[in-house]
Amino acid sequence: MFLAFAFAYFLSALVRAITATLAPTLAQEFSLRAADLGLLAGGYFLGFAATQLPLGAWLDRHGPRKVSLAFLGVAIVGSLVFSLADGFGGLLLGRLLCGAGVSACLMAPLTGYRRWLEPVAQMRANAWMLMTGSLGMVASTLPVQWALPVVGWRPLFWALGGLFALAMLLIVWVVPRWQQDTPGPSAARPATGTGVQAATPAVPAPGYGEVWRHPYFRRLMPLGFFVYGGMVAVQTLWAGPWMQRVAGYSALEAATGLFWVNVSMLCTFWAWGMVNPVLMRRGWNANRLMRAGLPLSLLVLGGIIAAGPQAGGAAWALFCVSCTFVSLAQPAVALAFPSALAGRALSAFNLVIFAGVFVVQWGIGLLVDGLRALGWETVASFQGAMAVFLLCNVGSYLWFVLQGRSDNAAETLRP
Repeated sequence: MFLAFAFAYFLSALVRAITATLAPTLAQEFSLRAADLGLLAGGYFLGFAATQLPLGAWLDRHGPRKVSLAFLGVAIVGSLVFSLADGFGGLLLGRLLCGAGVSACLMAPLTGYRRWLEPVAQMRANAWMLMTGSLGMVASTLPVQWALPVVGWRPLFWALGGLFALAMLLIVWVVPRWQQDTPGPSAARPATGTGVQAATPAVPAPGYGEVWRHPYFRRLMPLGFFVYGGMVAVQTLWAGPWMQRVAGYSALEAATGLFWVNVSMLCTFWAWGMVNPVLMRRGWNANRLMRAGLPLSLLVLGGIIAAGPQAGGAAWALFCVSCTFVSLAQPAVALAFPSALAGRALSAFNLVIFAGVFVVQWGIGLLVDGLRALGWETVASFQGAMAVFLLCNVGSYLWFVLQGRSDNAAETLRP
């Protein structure tokens, strides 16, 4: 079951990140500016975010199996629309449909894991799902770059449509049906060791009010929007243009740089899956790890901005790896709510993350173009845009730390 879900998530991550590799080709063929590239890459996340609220309710009601199958059908349509596009409008529509179609590929299994797995196993499964996503991003770099001269970018999306169909068959074959009235062993149990406790196992009210009002959810929202969303925005788009336009990489060198960025992320998420159970037993819960580890990402981003052209693929790999502390927020959110509300809690937080991806991807493009229009050089315009991004990350981290002193999320900061 894990492998079936992981294969679908692998494909969703490949589609998500492929824009960074295709950016030079699409920019040349369709005369796209930086803001256009940001909007095109962000269109995926806009479609993704638009489905999150209904998705959560459908997951709680119908379960991961049915919802995954319905959404993957939309991903097939999006892949075909993108492959047939003859202008920017067609490309954007294809990205919107792809984003909507794969929007259940992580939330569906995480909702199932909340019911089917114990808390420690949930943390490990979350990390290893993200590892398979990193594998998809690895596949979107050098393998895609090598395939472009041979088959072209349009047939790549025909092949993706076929692979989405294969993922649907695997899910039909191995994923169990949803028994709404039979919660599993972790449904009513507090989330021991995560730094938060599950809500009372009463039947939750319909809708999202209980989720949005939860103090722990509100505490994590800025981190999800700017840090988590920004990490994905950099990994799936802006690391590539920085390497080419600031560090002077060729298209192949930039694809190689992205390849190693994503390999680094893959190895990091594998390591998180291995060490999380050990850390939790020693009192290092999600809150404590994020509080201690996220300042590293702020220092690395500040160093990249200061280094300018000297900061290449290795620097961006270090930035993305240092941001992975924020990935612990996702299972922590799920464990803060009863299993009957897990789909809505996870989807609401995912909405925050991917709204952040859209805003950061497009916002950096707008800032780069805007600063260029004011007469800034290309390198300086990228540095200025990233400096604004850094300030947003610093503010979100401070909110997380300061709110931890007053919220009622039952944080455990000592072993």
